[in-house]
Amino acid sequence: MARYILLVFFLAALTGCTSINVRPVADVSAIKHVCVQESPDDCFVEDMPTVIVEALERNGISAERFTGKMPDDCEYHLKYTCNVTWDMAMYMHHAEIRLLQGRRQVGSAVYHLNGQGGLSLMKWQGTKTKIDPVIDELLGKKTAESK
Repeated sequence: MARYILLVFFLAALTGCTSINVRPVADVSAIKHVCVQESPDDCFVEDMPTVIVEALERNGISAERFTGKMPDDCEYHLKYTCNVTWDMAMYMHHAEIRLLQGRRQVGSAVYHLNGQGGLSLMKWQGTKTKIDPVIDELLGKKTAESK
């Protein structure tokens, strides 16, 4: 019995667990353009803004990046934060994304590796692999993880 419990514990640690919690945008058809606020102090993942912009554009929404003051013509803007950790290499284990219309939040998403990924090799996947399905779900598209 002890061997069985140890095996179950080892397999759970090996696989890790990804938690994705999304509150999708109610009417994505209204969104034509999004300004993505770059957050180098809130996210040390260099390619995060590029991945977000590409995911928005892949979903038919034009996007631009900005730092500092938001451009006046931005009805919708996106803010993000993320956390990285180290285990033989740096990797992202947590990200939060908020889509706003003015000051009103219209959608949000959280990506989180429980236990910072444990022993799972999936924790070292790239930003695109981790964030693309999150943005898709934020914009109302069902992904394999959410079906």
